[in-house]
Amino acid sequence: VQLQASGGGLVQAGGSLKLNCTASRRTFSNNAVGWFRQVPGKEREFVSVISWNGGTTSYSDSVKGRFTISRDNAKNAVYLLMNSLKPEDTAVYFCAVARGSVSGSSRSSYAYWGQGTLVTVSS
Repeated sequence: VQLQASGGGLVQAGGSLKLNCTASRRTFSNNAVGWFRQVPGKEREFVSVISWNGGTTSYSDSVKGRFTISRDNAKNAVYLLMNSLKPEDTAVYFCAVARGSVSGSSRSSYAYWGQGTLVTVSS
């Protein structure tokens, strides 16, 4: 599976961005898909995950209530809508396909990773 994350950019605090994750060469409609983020010098951290059919979602406490994950299996795509962005949300965001149909926050549960898209939130 080759993953492509896109939609990052520069936004002012309080603004919104929508990240997209698409796959080529193979569908991920049977797998959970997650979003992680990483700031230089820090570990990659879990942001959100959605189960294979979209029936279950989970968020880190830092983004709960502001971010919404969704998916469209017909388009082989997963999205992350980010509202009320804060400067501390600045990071490179990665999407990842889990080994199973549901997944959690552990990086080891994910088999395929995209290249990342940069989100910069200015104050």
